[in-house]
Amino acid sequence: MEGIVEAILFTMGNSVEVDKIAKAIEQDGKTTKEVISRLQMKYADHSSGIRIIELDGAYQMSTKPEMYEYLIRVASQPKRQVLTEVLLETLSIIAYKQPITKVEIEKIRGVKSDHAVNKLIEYELITELGRLDAPGRPLLFGTTEEFLRRFGLSSKEGLPKINSDKVVDFKEEAEKEIELKFNE
Repeated sequence: MEGIVEAILFTMGNSVEVDKIAKAIEQDGKTTKEVISRLQMKYADHSSGIRIIELDGAYQMSTKPEMYEYLIRVASQPKRQVLTEVLLETLSIIAYKQPITKVEIEKIRGVKSDHAVNKLIEYELITELGRLDAPGRPLLFGTTEEFLRRFGLSSKEGLPKINSDKVVDFKEEAEKEIELKFNE
């Protein structure tokens, strides 16, 4: 029964009333409180980092206060966000073409871009700007303030200008690549 109560409290996260726990383990309230009390004594051991607290007739598993310092150390560490070539390519397309739909991004890249777009949203570098007034009403994407902050820009107008000669070179290179693929 202790294992079941432990699993219930761990999984639920929030406090759970005694009667709900009792019903789950098919015991009366008194027996259920005894099981919880045994678990509380087990967790009172100094080697445990968790405890079970009572909150107005309900019980919840929580971290012992003396462990907060360690939790803060972990939580305050910056999350490592790696911008792969695929993410940078997708981000640059969005930055220069915004507002832009996923279909337009995929047309430029030549491959599906769901993962890249979702990661960029997760990293808060792009956001949904609304919907295009067209059949299917596809989402429009654009860059965020976080994008500007990370890349040291005050506005999207601060993006480096693309050299028109380079654009011609890129187009020629892409056309040669496509031609090679079709001739294979």
